[in-house]
Amino acid sequence: MLGELSKEKIENILSSQVVGRLACSDGNQPYITPVTYIFDGKYIYGQSNEGKKLSILRKNPNVCFEVDVVTDMRNWQSVIVYGKFEELKDEMARSARAILFEKVFSLMTSSTIHPHEHGVISVIDDSNRVKYIMYRIEISKVTGRFEKQ
Repeated sequence: MLGELSKEKIENILSSQVVGRLACSDGNQPYITPVTYIFDGKYIYGQSNEGKKLSILRKNPNVCFEVDVVTDMRNWQSVIVYGKFEELKDEMARSARAILFEKVFSLMTSSTIHPHEHGVISVIDDSNRVKYIMYRIEISKVTGRFEKQ
C-alpha cells in the first residue's frame, strides 16, 4: 500500500533521523549531498565548511531536503522538505551548534570504546567533525510518502 504520511509521522521521521540529503542548484546543475542535521520542530539545522555546497547555497538559497527510513524496497517512508537556506552568525550559530552536538555527536563514538583495546595508539581526533559554518533551513512546505507491504 502506498500512502501519504500524516504531519505527526513526518515530524517523527525528521526528529528521529540525523542524516538527510540536501539538494540545491546553481540554476544550471542540481547538486545533492548527505548532511548531518537536527530538526527542532520549526527548522532543520546543519553545519558545513566552505566549498561547493555553500557557494551554491549563498547564490540560491532555495533548497530541497530529503530524509528516509527504509526497511526494504516494499517498506519505506520518505519526507521531502522545501525551504530556504540561511547562514547563522554569532549567538544563533552557537545555539544551533550546541543543539546539533548534543543530538548528533553522542551517536558518533561510543564512550565505551578505548583506543588502546583496538591497537590504536594515537588519540582519536574529532576536530574534523566540527565545521565552521552553521546554517538552518526555514521550512516552507513538507510532504511525506510511504509504502508498506
